[in-house]
Amino acid sequence: MTDHPDSISAEEDGLSRRKMFQAMAAGAAASAAMVSPGLAQTAPATSVISSADYVRDPNRWGTPEVAALFPGFRHVEMKTGGAIIRLRHGGSGPPLLLMHGNPLSHVSWYKIAANLSQNYHVVLPDLRGYGDSSLPEPGPNHINYSFRAMAQDMVEVMEQLGYQRYFAAGHDRGGRTLHRMCLDHPERVIKASMMDVLPNYHVWTNTTKGWAIASWHWLFMAQPEPFPERLMSAAGAEFFLRNRMAIRGGTGLGFLTEAAFNEYVRAYTLKTITGSCRDYRATATCDFEMDTADKDRKIMTPALILWGAQGPERNGEFLNVWRKYAANVGGEGLPCGHYMQEEVPDLVYRHFTDFFKA
Repeated sequence: MTDHPDSISAEEDGLSRRKMFQAMAAGAAASAAMVSPGLAQTAPATSVISSADYVRDPNRWGTPEVAALFPGFRHVEMKTGGAIIRLRHGGSGPPLLLMHGNPLSHVSWYKIAANLSQNYHVVLPDLRGYGDSSLPEPGPNHINYSFRAMAQDMVEVMEQLGYQRYFAAGHDRGGRTLHRMCLDHPERVIKASMMDVLPNYHVWTNTTKGWAIASWHWLFMAQPEPFPERLMSAAGAEFFLRNRMAIRGGTGLGFLTEAAFNEYVRAYTLKTITGSCRDYRATATCDFEMDTADKDRKIMTPALILWGAQGPERNGEFLNVWRKYAANVGGEGLPCGHYMQEEVPDLVYRHFTDFFKA
């Protein structure tokens, strides 16, 4: 573990700045091809990048404005068996792991992290492929972007911080990672909170027209490389994120602060676009295979289920669904859309401090 951006060399990471610039140029050319029919025949075959192209930029440690949102937190990176995970951690007390969703990063916890750190050692990672964490190769059947792989990263991160057992919460993709962690590593998680997600197996086997409209990105981002990457890159990070979050959230974007949104845009590079699409491809392939195999296994970890009751396609069935997948479950819908910890941080904080007790 280190808190200095130059402590892990580019050679050690197997990275090359030249390759990154080449990949960025390829992405720019690919984007041009999407908007100019005259260039379509000569566009590069791909606008995604591989792990060998991912470069550690010393400036990519966030702005001072973002750092100020996490007073007393250390900003570090850790190697796991399959990735380099960038994270912030701070505070004292029982360990509390918080995992973000798509298309965000660990910064999405900024409205509650500092308060939680008064009573917990709060750990805020970027999931592999997201934020400033590294971009592994996808592997067979996208296995390296499965929630099993993401959960394993988190287990190794917490071990490096000295913890074998801990509290954990996950929003969106982080909630799916946490569900898998409770299946694969039940001895690790003392209590778990899954936020605004339903189990993958249930989602894929209970689709509706309304869900498809509200969750269009599940199907779009799961398309083969490089189709969605090229379209998303052509749109630009600010345009794509603003519209993606507005459609998915269901309650507008009034909760966003300028500093947080600028950070989301900064981190939504070609690398992160590629990583997030690989995540959704895994959800539709290897994750679904694993979830089908485990569909009759209930997690025994005490679980708090929270959801945004004002978001699209949300109803009171959340707890009834989760009772099929968890033996000890409770929770409620909150008066907000999808981005819960940013929309109603005080309510989320209250639920966490009430639930995460030894």
